[in-house]
Amino acid sequence: MKNIELGNITPTVVASFDGLPDARQRELVQCLVGHIHQFAKDVRLTHEEWRAALGFLHRVGDISTDSRSEFSLLSDVTGLSSLVDVLASDPSATPGSVLGPFHTVGSPWMDNPVNLIAANEGRPVLLRGRVCNTDGEPLPQATLDFWQNAADGLYWQQDPNQPTDNLRCQLRMDAQGGFEIATIRPVPYQIPLDGPVWADLVGPAGLSGWRPAHFHLVVSAPGHHSLVTELFDAEDPYLESDAVFGVRAALVGRYAQQTDPAACARHGLPGPDCLVMSIDLRLAPVAPTP
Repeated sequence: MKNIELGNITPTVVASFDGLPDARQRELVQCLVGHIHQFAKDVRLTHEEWRAALGFLHRVGDISTDSRSEFSLLSDVTGLSSLVDVLASDPSATPGSVLGPFHTVGSPWMDNPVNLIAANEGRPVLLRGRVCNTDGEPLPQATLDFWQNAADGLYWQQDPNQPTDNLRCQLRMDAQGGFEIATIRPVPYQIPLDGPVWADLVGPAGLSGWRPAHFHLVVSAPGHHSLVTELFDAEDPYLESDAVFGVRAALVGRYAQQTDPAACARHGLPGPDCLVMSIDLRLAPVAPTP
């Protein structure tokens, strides 16, 4: 078409992607193009604003690395990550929450139960749980990818004083679908302040950027949907103002003081009292292929 104008540009561009062979990709791209065009029309987007947006995205890409995704952070602070989690949630399963920008593939496999405390400062705690299906039956074939921040609020990618893969691991469940992790109590922290998401978006909006203390978990089992989620501390002051909208009521846990000399001895913790958080993680089954 030689005469592109306001009245025909959007349907023309949408139709240009009719040849995409995958039907779902075609639907996603064409719908996205339509919404982007409508946004530009609604706000009467200027050349200066368009160039500024492209520059912002360039800076987001420039600071991203294999171990730190500024694009994930952008998705988080705009609520998109949590929206996708909510859309995908099965009401009978544990709800999902944000992956965050500091997940890395390939954390070391360790024996279950595991002690991650090593030289980390902080309050020793035990995280105990069980992976099961939506009927409460254990899933002993499940695996767990776990990570958290250190006592200074930083993940190992942010802190040159921490060893690689500090406070993270992958585990296989025991015969009852259970796991036990000796670690330190996570602390609240601010999202990264050294990138464009903070400098151009969150900071100028006057937001604190704080996240409540949490553990990160990715749980997988054959025949079930993987779960990406977080576990939060019921005593944390930032539960009501999470910068990335990740808190769900079902993911808020409470530490309890328990007398467990065996666990303390097993992990070399001062005992016999342990500060313990317990959780059942329920995975939704994958629907059979018709």
